[in-house]
Amino acid sequence: MYLTDALQRIRQRLVENRARPETLALVDSVLATAQRAGGDQAQVRSLLELVRRLMRTPQANSNIVIYDDLAVLEEQLVQQAAQAAAARAQEEERPLPKPKKYYRQLKERERRNPEES
Repeated sequence: MYLTDALQRIRQRLVENRARPETLALVDSVLATAQRAGGDQAQVRSLLELVRRLMRTPQANSNIVIYDDLAVLEEQLVQQAAQAAAARAQEEERPLPKPKKYYRQLKERERRNPEES
């Protein structure tokens, strides 16, 4: 995911969470800097990582309102990641049906050695 796209998604989620104007101003200023500095080509691993980086900015450290808004978003992203991981784990644990080849081989072994069955 590109940096500018990630910042826009973070801003959108903050608006949905009814974040305070100071928080939106911080994200807008970082977004403006990223757009000038080629952020449309910079990669970001996850939204969660970017939110945590925003929480470490001097503006967030000096203003508890900004920090709180970002902390709420961080918690939502952590919960979302946990749910996705649980869904992936459940999908992996699901028993898969055996292929036809397995049953053909089993039938062939029974024909060759009927006393073993």
